[in-house]
Amino acid sequence: WIGVLFSLGRRGIWSSPRRLASAVETTQPIPLPSQARVVICGGGIVGTSVAYHLAKLGWTEIVLLEQGRLGAGTTRLCAGIVSVAKPISIECKMADYSNSLYEHLEEETGVKTGYVKTGSLCLAQNQDRFLSLKRLASRLNVMGIPCNVIKPKEVSKLHPLVNIHDLVGALHLPGDAVVSPPDVNHALATAAAGHGVQIHERTTVNHVMMEKGHVTAVETDRGAIECEYFVNCAGQWAYELGQASETKVSVPLHGCEHFYLLSKPLPEPLQPSTPVVMDMDGRIYVRAWQGGVLSGGFEKNPKPIFTEGRNQLEIQTMQEDWDHFEPMLSALLRRMPELEVCEIQQLVNCPESFTPDMRCLMGETPGVHGYFVLAGMNASGLAFAGGAGKYLAEWMTYGYPTANVWPLDIKRFGNLQSSRTFLRHRVMEVMPLLYNLKVPRWDFQTGRQLRTSPLYDRLDTQGARWMEKHGFERAKYFIPAGKDLLSLDASKTFYKPDWFDIVGAEVKCCKEAVCVIDMSSFTKFELTSTDDQALALLQHLCANDLDVPVGHIVHTGMLNERGGYENDCSVVRVKKNSFFIISPTDQQVHCWSWLKKHMPDDPQLHLEDVSWKYTALNLIGPRAMDVLGELSYVSMTPEHFPSLFCKEMSVGYANGIRVMSMTHTGEPGFMLYIPIEYALHVYNEVMSVGQKYGIRNAGYYALRSLRIEKFFAFWGQDLDPFTTPLECGREFRVKFDTDIDFLGRASLLHQRQEGVSRRFIMLVLEDHDTELDLWPWWGEPIYRNGELCGTTTSSAYSYTLERHVCLGFVSPPSLDGSPAAVTPDFINRGDYEVDIAGQRYPAKAKLYPFSSLFAQQRRRKDEMELSNFQGK
Repeated sequence: WIGVLFSLGRRGIWSSPRRLASAVETTQPIPLPSQARVVICGGGIVGTSVAYHLAKLGWTEIVLLEQGRLGAGTTRLCAGIVSVAKPISIECKMADYSNSLYEHLEEETGVKTGYVKTGSLCLAQNQDRFLSLKRLASRLNVMGIPCNVIKPKEVSKLHPLVNIHDLVGALHLPGDAVVSPPDVNHALATAAAGHGVQIHERTTVNHVMMEKGHVTAVETDRGAIECEYFVNCAGQWAYELGQASETKVSVPLHGCEHFYLLSKPLPEPLQPSTPVVMDMDGRIYVRAWQGGVLSGGFEKNPKPIFTEGRNQLEIQTMQEDWDHFEPMLSALLRRMPELEVCEIQQLVNCPESFTPDMRCLMGETPGVHGYFVLAGMNASGLAFAGGAGKYLAEWMTYGYPTANVWPLDIKRFGNLQSSRTFLRHRVMEVMPLLYNLKVPRWDFQTGRQLRTSPLYDRLDTQGARWMEKHGFERAKYFIPAGKDLLSLDASKTFYKPDWFDIVGAEVKCCKEAVCVIDMSSFTKFELTSTDDQALALLQHLCANDLDVPVGHIVHTGMLNERGGYENDCSVVRVKKNSFFIISPTDQQVHCWSWLKKHMPDDPQLHLEDVSWKYTALNLIGPRAMDVLGELSYVSMTPEHFPSLFCKEMSVGYANGIRVMSMTHTGEPGFMLYIPIEYALHVYNEVMSVGQKYGIRNAGYYALRSLRIEKFFAFWGQDLDPFTTPLECGREFRVKFDTDIDFLGRASLLHQRQEGVSRRFIMLVLEDHDTELDLWPWWGEPIYRNGELCGTTTSSAYSYTLERHVCLGFVSPPSLDGSPAAVTPDFINRGDYEVDIAGQRYPAKAKLYPFSSLFAQQRRRKDEMELSNFQGK
């Protein structure tokens, strides 16, 4: 299939299945329509999937434009593997749907797709890889996707060529398949055209025209098409196409060369149904191909391409580079020694596009209504195209997809990730990572120190170890003097990490003395108006009541019409008509877009992103009030400074510091929002005065432990657009007792009447050895009375309880296909277990924080210390 091209002549149009099938040359180009509802740019498998799914949802006036010939880009050179072995659940869902779609496309369209259900084998050469496969198997079981963890001997039975001498195990996915990508592309185009989609080849999109933040038309080399929606599915060209709009659209992706070889048939031809092999430790994949094999991989030293700008019109096979491919060829021959006698037909070199975090780009772009993107498939375009096209079509139709796609939402990035230098360097790291072993809490090494706090150098010299969030450097923990820095940086494991005691000491200091955490990365907005427009907007968008006295802080969700969280934030009423909004770091683009989307066109209403204007210091601990009291000469006790209150005051010599009595952890303390020019002074003063109170720096790992043991849910981990306040115990943060018609109110009232079908709970692991057992991290299945009932969303070790705490959602079994309501009895009377890589650990479930357990733990420690003292 590698040489198959579906040519319909110069500037042809595919307007019907019959015409698609015949592929007749047209001498005269069919005129473009002057207007359409939606224009899709890109005739590869992603673009045709979007067109197909939009048409299936009833859309009309759809035009798909392809600058060359349909499917003549990366799709033509795709390896044809459809596997559900993906790093995150939403990607597994997309691949599973794609598999099902491709299996039935031939029946729907009459176009052969080359679909063969081969199954696949993910091999493990070491125990860590085997553990990662077991964790993946647990996740797939939750989704109902068949998979089996097997021994090396079983691998030999499934694949005759695999050398098993160095394997410790494998994961068998019987439902995985292979297809002919150009034929699938052809079938999707056939089906789309059968539903009225107009497909024009040889038509180049020059730029997208906009007016007042809305898409209005698409200008091509054959004239303009007025439209309401535009979808950028341009693959390798998506970045340049985004830059060609009147308002530039950031589509952060970059191309790399990708190699695979094709062999001639083996002496004993390999059967088409032979399982695909993914040897990630060897960095290769292998599938049967015309009696021989197709084998490629993801090398450690990738070759980025097209950094300078737009590449070739139609992607041709690029130059062979056998020296570059040699490590993967060696790995192939080690895994399948019998291939040494095999004759090689061709080494294919084709471009693939990669994104900064190895996840595709999907959704409506911020700031431009009607401009959607689906691109950056990271060498999984075939596996994702069906599911991603479905979700994007739903998004355009209903305003949201039917699954939580936040990990793929293009709004997780901002313009700061659109630098070509950044993208070139990052994709050189990303491509090898596709097959690298990724243990929990690993960090990218490229594109770092892009956004930093004014305190970065000061904290770095004190032993800070850094992580990156939305381009911002944040301290994970601080290495005490004398510790081996290199061994800690190299500590990567599914078990107890080497930073365990360091974070424990930071948590202890937060509880007993005072710690400082630099939280400058948090997103910060100021919403102001001349009259009550700002209040009116927030009352409409926020579930909690914002009509509070000046100086009060309100924790609230910004909900969608379904009652789900689009944002979880703290809002301070700093003046009568001025509000300070604090949101999670990765909400900077998404929250801004959500606010702007709902803001009326009123010159008296002003929204400003002030994230860069303030350094934020979190002072956590019982002695925080003493430190601030000395620095401000103001009493900071709860009587004079009540909880959830904000005062603008002096700290040291600096004026205008916004001091807030909250910590995001449940512990006592304060947040200081400091104008950046005062940041270093205030930090130095705090550290200096705090010495007598045992002050120390702390990082986000300590913050995570504190917030999870206090049952605090975080957006993006525990909360998402499909989670409502009633499902996570936050009904008290909803203004049901007012007549304000806030967004999501009707849905929440209905849910309150019907009851919730799932509930956020806290689980404390029992009979779990922190030293020896695998740790829970996130995404582990939860069982109740032996039956699957949910998954964890976040977890951490509680240094107070001296046990692991998991947060997650559980649901009762459905009744006659309808979801059943969760009751307190259902939560409290079940026997719970958490599945960690196939092994189940008993857990105690609670709907509220374990405050009583904290007290018991302290009493037990006091009694032990007393008995030890008496014994001495």
